[in-house]
Amino acid sequence: MTQQGVRWTADQVLALAPDAASRKAGSKLGAAGPWSEAGSSDEGTVWGLCKGSGSKPYQTVVDIADAAGPAYSCSCPSRKFPCKHALGLLLLWAADDAAVPPGQAPEWAAQWTAGRRERAEAKKAGAGSGAPYGSADPEAARRRAERRAERVSAGAVELEQRLVDLLRGGLATAEQSGYGLWEETAARMVDAQAQGLAGRVRELGAIPSTGPGWPVRLLEECALLHLLGRGWLRRERLPAGLAATVRSRMGLPASADGPPLRDRWLVLAQYDTTDPRLTTRRIWLHGADSHRTVLLLSYGAAGRAPDLALPVGLSLEAEVSAYPGAGQPRVALCEQFTPPAPTVTRPPGTTTARAAARYGDALREDPWLESVPVTLDRVVPTPDGDSWQLTDADEDAALPLTPAARSRPGLWRLVALSGGAPVRVFGECGHQGFTPLTAWPEGPGDAVVLC
Repeated sequence: MTQQGVRWTADQVLALAPDAASRKAGSKLGAAGPWSEAGSSDEGTVWGLCKGSGSKPYQTVVDIADAAGPAYSCSCPSRKFPCKHALGLLLLWAADDAAVPPGQAPEWAAQWTAGRRERAEAKKAGAGSGAPYGSADPEAARRRAERRAERVSAGAVELEQRLVDLLRGGLATAEQSGYGLWEETAARMVDAQAQGLAGRVRELGAIPSTGPGWPVRLLEECALLHLLGRGWLRRERLPAGLAATVRSRMGLPASADGPPLRDRWLVLAQYDTTDPRLTTRRIWLHGADSHRTVLLLSYGAAGRAPDLALPVGLSLEAEVSAYPGAGQPRVALCEQFTPPAPTVTRPPGTTTARAAARYGDALREDPWLESVPVTLDRVVPTPDGDSWQLTDADEDAALPLTPAARSRPGLWRLVALSGGAPVRVFGECGHQGFTPLTAWPEGPGDAVVLC
């Protein structure tokens, strides 16, 4: 259970927000003014009534003792999770003991908390019963998989021909044809159930006319797409790990089948990416004993935040299971033994040169890898012309920041945290540079969220 005296920081609370607008709105509600009858319990429940535009205040309750991350309920009409009222309540709880005193939960909060915990226990009991889910027919599943593989192969062959036509006509034709050509090709890949190919084709369509050197970038991405298609068509000849990586990159579903790994996992970073159909949440964890850095993925329909949320800088004891694929960091969260709680643990760091070498080594196992998770130790953010880089404090080396990182407010939080002194930074290191996600001061201090 979460202990009453252990409170989160404002950064850890705001890292749960589904978007920037929610962070801003929640921050405005993090003061005592709009709240009444707020309280918290030793069992990990925080509740309160928030004055809204109507005559009745919104009933807001948060269960922070859930091992899979906090759960929320609010009587407001918002479809966001957490809503601004839940964020405001957690900010108030994190900052002011007097405003959210210990006490007994009101009936409406106690009923919601008891109900969801009962459902969680029932679900856990059902999962452990060994009862089969549904009436799946293994033979029918095998035939469906074979039919899909045939369609994917047909899509890969068609894409190969389209790439050949593009190169024969010259890359300039890609600029003249516009995005419609690529979207039509992507739609053909979706029809072939090759969603991985479809996504990479759409990325190709965004490259032409994007500034100096775009033909080179387009040719590089075409080569990687060709490599993926050929890898799929010859997957039986590949090593098992690489073949699993190719299936994953093609968009074929897979189940986490690795042995359970129990550890005390530090939540390194959490951020969302969106497209018109899906919101994808990425949560990076670091094992205190295993020293492994792993990735959790959670999904939500367009416009809705994924269910799984873990506050950055906290740690939880849990088991994870790895997905197949050579060098793949993705895992599934299995059994959780403790809720997220504050910790003084920090991930070990490395130099910028070793971080770049680590990405190079990873490409041997997964040539389509965009980046690898890395923690840099004793680096200083420094300007580099019109750009920024992370410079080693003890070596004559640096990593440039990615274009996306240079345009985020997190850059200025990082610069302010450093103040010219070395800091420890976790992020993603890839071919475009380094994207900082979380940072720690060199001395004592909480994690600062940068994404």
